[in-house]
Amino acid sequence: MSAPELVIDALELADVPRVVELEQQSFAADSPWPASAFRAELNAPYNRYFAAREHPGDPVIGYAGISTLGIPGSYECEIHTIAVAHTHRGLGYGRALLDALLAVADAIDAPVFLEVRTDNDTAIALYERNGFATAGIRRGYYQPSGADAHTMIRPSASGRVGTDDAGGATS
Repeated sequence: MSAPELVIDALELADVPRVVELEQQSFAADSPWPASAFRAELNAPYNRYFAAREHPGDPVIGYAGISTLGIPGSYECEIHTIAVAHTHRGLGYGRALLDALLAVADAIDAPVFLEVRTDNDTAIALYERNGFATAGIRRGYYQPSGADAHTMIRPSASGRVGTDDAGGATS
């Protein structure tokens, strides 16, 4: 058996059943998304979803999604999810998925926003190593567990943090 590669490619509709399994394992306490939600996400033109696999064509062992919001010149991105199978954590798949998401944002010079459980130290450390800073807290964000979430922001490649109410860039 050969050593696993680190393959990041597009998440496809055919991957949804496996993604739902991983979603159940990773987020059982916090309303895991059903297959219909993933299909809707994959069909939305403003979203990009990626799959992590050990080898090309293998089953999904991790997945991640990002949306692009706004208009040219003032885009913002929001990370919807990143998850890796328990059996493959700590092997670089989460980092590779985050890199793919950040490449989407960097290509359009967009700041990136996300929410992460306040007790998910591993994810928080990954985000901080990649330029994210905590901007606030959302009490009881995750349901039904009631867990709190940090809101984190990573500025765009040019340093822009967001947009003002008139649609202009702010820093």
